[in-house]
Amino acid sequence: MKLIAEQIQDVEYFTEAKADGEGKDMKIKGIFMQADMKNRNGRVYPMNVLQKEVARYNKEFVAEGRAFGELGHPEGPTVNLDRVSHMITKLDADGKNFIGEAKLLSTPMGEIAKALIKDGGKLGVSSRGMGSIENRSGANYVKDDFYLATAADIVADPSAPQAFVEGIMEGKEWIWNNGILKEIEIAEIKDEINENVRRKQSSVSALAFAKFLSKI
Repeated sequence: MKLIAEQIQDVEYFTEAKADGEGKDMKIKGIFMQADMKNRNGRVYPMNVLQKEVARYNKEFVAEGRAFGELGHPEGPTVNLDRVSHMITKLDADGKNFIGEAKLLSTPMGEIAKALIKDGGKLGVSSRGMGSIENRSGANYVKDDFYLATAADIVADPSAPQAFVEGIMEGKEWIWNNGILKEIEIAEIKDEINENVRRKQSSVSALAFAKFLSKI
């Protein structure tokens, strides 16, 4: 499965009174994902694929208060809690669009995002997920194994060239292994090292280790 990212530039910022009446929350809102249209990365997300996955994401993450996103461009499919800047609070379908809303948190990265917005910075959002892709009629269709890691990371370069986005976000394959995400190429090399160590084949293990070092 490949790591897939899609960026949206047009989001709005607003403030909303907190539930306890003490101060205000800063939020972002906009189109987080789009279905049945070829995007600038040449990909198409069928509506049935997004509907199914967004329903799961809403149930397991949004409703449970753990739909977090990061500030910047993570290189893996997991959410790093030390870089969390916001929490997605809504993700609803509106025609072919999925409109999201997120609250900026009082974390170090959340405070940075707030400061950038207050000082006039223009930010965008980038969804992040994993899935297989099938090429049909000049477009890459995302298949129904699509898994949404986060509906929105906050990014400063939503209009970055396609090659840049694909270079950092799609150059690696990931697999599930007993509930743990592993980068497949590095994982296989590490497994090869461990197996050879167990067999005390030191020369083969050294070769595998050199191969591993060349990949990182």
